[in-house]
Amino acid sequence: MDFEDFVQDLSSLEVVKKDSQKISVKLKGVPIQYANALRRICLNGVPIFAIDTVDIIENSSVLPDEGLAHRLGLIPITTDLSRFNEPSKCDCNSESGCSNCKVMLVLDTGETDVTRTVFSNELSSEDDSIKPISDKISIVQLAPGQRVKIECYARLGRGTDHAKWNSANISTLIETDKKDESILTVESTGALDPEKIILAGVDEVSNRLVEFKDMINQIEE
Repeated sequence: MDFEDFVQDLSSLEVVKKDSQKISVKLKGVPIQYANALRRICLNGVPIFAIDTVDIIENSSVLPDEGLAHRLGLIPITTDLSRFNEPSKCDCNSESGCSNCKVMLVLDTGETDVTRTVFSNELSSEDDSIKPISDKISIVQLAPGQRVKIECYARLGRGTDHAKWNSANISTLIETDKKDESILTVESTGALDPEKIILAGVDEVSNRLVEFKDMINQIEE
């Protein structure tokens, strides 16, 4: 089976096991080279949201500004691929971005009277669908009198640019004893449902194959 045929008829994709974080699917009649391409795309080729730009207004904690920005960037962010564009593909054509390709999140702890830990539930997003996957991710610890006030922007990106945009923690492929049959297992970071990662991965591989064929045709001409 050609990968294009597989895209047209996803009936050869059989769900073996599934939960909220992980999915295993059986790929029937899909040559191993295409199955492995799909595995790699599911790992780091599907775009997801991550905090990319951090404007620090005030930071009197013991964590340096660079450390705070790095920690925020590694917080998994829920993703809606149907409503937002990757910056490189957005019609705004602007380095600063627009509401179709970035989302602002704000954190203002205020001054604290006690030693406490700041968690991800204190990050306020301008879009309810784009927010940390959990309220219990620790960001920084504050001592009495300390404060953190920031504005940060999340955008879509791919794990091939930075690991914070990896769409999956694990993406493995195991061949069965049958010809052109394998089991693909994908564990999501939480940004996207695991089945959405696989479906987006199928579309991505298909698009890349079309682009490659167009390049070959141009060379031959």
